[in-house]
Amino acid sequence: MTQAPAPTGAQAVRRALDVLHCFHDNAPDLSASELARRLGLATSTAHRLARTLLAAGFLEQDPRTARYRLGPAVTELGRLSYHQRGLHLASPELADLAQRTGTTVDLALRSGPYAVIVAGGSVTPKVGLRRPLHSTALGKVLLAWPRAGEGGPESLPPLYAFTDRTIVEPTRLAAELARVRADAHAVNDGESAYGVRTLAVPVLDRAESARFALAVRGTPEMITPDRTDWLLTQARACARALEVLLLSPAERRPAVA
Repeated sequence: MTQAPAPTGAQAVRRALDVLHCFHDNAPDLSASELARRLGLATSTAHRLARTLLAAGFLEQDPRTARYRLGPAVTELGRLSYHQRGLHLASPELADLAQRTGTTVDLALRSGPYAVIVAGGSVTPKVGLRRPLHSTALGKVLLAWPRAGEGGPESLPPLYAFTDRTIVEPTRLAAELARVRADAHAVNDGESAYGVRTLAVPVLDRAESARFALAVRGTPEMITPDRTDWLLTQARACARALEVLLLSPAERRPAVA
């Protein structure tokens, strides 16, 4: 029987990263066979990759079940990235906005077709941090003010409908993003889950790209038409403060006169 050729260095790295990505969205502990099934690999290959990551501290293994979960090296790098980005400085601003508005406040950045929540009220051990770009206010902001090298709606995979309000046609999404830019904010009114309304604004850099998206989220009874302008004013003031806290002086927009 002919043995499959060994993967190249780049391919081996890609596969190892794919193993780590299997644990996105608070995935449970996974066995080698479950990793193999998710990745479309032979179980022996998945087992070999997992053992390599285990030895480097990127995975750890339950001695009773032999199942894998993310290891201490991932935690260490995550905490380092959190502080290097200055996100610990954002927490008081987000908490103050949440207290003043009575909403859940989140801060997100873009990772491929997802908005990844990096700080705020939704960052809890039981809640996944990734949100699809097309069906969330955070994601629409990140799509409407893309950074250099980030694709627009044409770069997204097929759009999935979470409710009957989710935009799944690329032309409609493009029109929605034009409206977001014109209005300088995005709205998610039941597009990702019924009974949830979200307003989001960009945290812009000097190039007028959204480094982050800032959202206030609540029920339709909390985020009413009468309160929308006031909530957006509060969110934009917080976003301007975050520009100072999270961006270097060379990256910041000029101060408003």
